[in-house]
Amino acid sequence: MADRSLRGMRIGAQSLQSEDGVVFADRADYTYQCEACGRDTVMTFSTEAEIPEMWECRHCGSSAVLLVDSKPVEIDRSGEKVARTHWEMLLERRTRAELEELLQERLNYLRARRGQQKIGA
Repeated sequence: MADRSLRGMRIGAQSLQSEDGVVFADRADYTYQCEACGRDTVMTFSTEAEIPEMWECRHCGSSAVLLVDSKPVEIDRSGEKVARTHWEMLLERRTRAELEELLQERLNYLRARRGQQKIGA
C-alpha cells in the first residue's frame, strides 16, 4: 500500500507547498564593507527589520560596517563597557605600597617554610 502512494514522487526533491496566496515582505539590499579586507558584502533584509550596523564579513570573518550613501556608518561605542584587568581591579582595592608589603610578607613566609629564613625577619 505504501509503495503505491509514493510511486512517481521524488521525495525531498520538490515541496508540496505552493506559493499561491503568499505575500512576500518588502525587501531591500544593504551593503557592508569589511574593515580588514575591504570587500563588500550585500545582505537582503526586510524593510521593516532593524538593520544592524555591523555584520560578519563573508570572506575573512572580521567585522564589516554598514554603508549608507557609500560612506561607513559611525558606530557609537560610548555605551560599551571596557573590560578591566585583574591588576586594575586590584589597584582599586589596595595601594601599590600595600601590595609590596603583602608580597614581602608572603615571600618571607614561603622562604621560612623552605627553611631559608625565619618568619618575621
